[in-house]
Amino acid sequence: MGGLPVVSGREAVRALAKAGFTEVRRKGSHIILQKILPGTTNTLIVPDHKELANGTLRAIIRKSGLSVDEFSAFL
Repeated sequence: MGGLPVVSGREAVRALAKAGFTEVRRKGSHIILQKILPGTTNTLIVPDHKELANGTLRAIIRKSGLSVDEFSAFL
């Protein structure tokens, strides 16, 4: 398992878009992404910051259903 990458909010959004998430809307400095799955919808909120805190990025990756390595591959 690789280490957690240092990314901005916009870089995280681009990586998640490659994983199938689409930007639904923005509210202030937060970007809301969704991925429609059979029977459910996975919604993520990504802050549009220059650098995401480690805990914030780890929570976003965990909620997306990806591993850190899979997320890093989309960067």
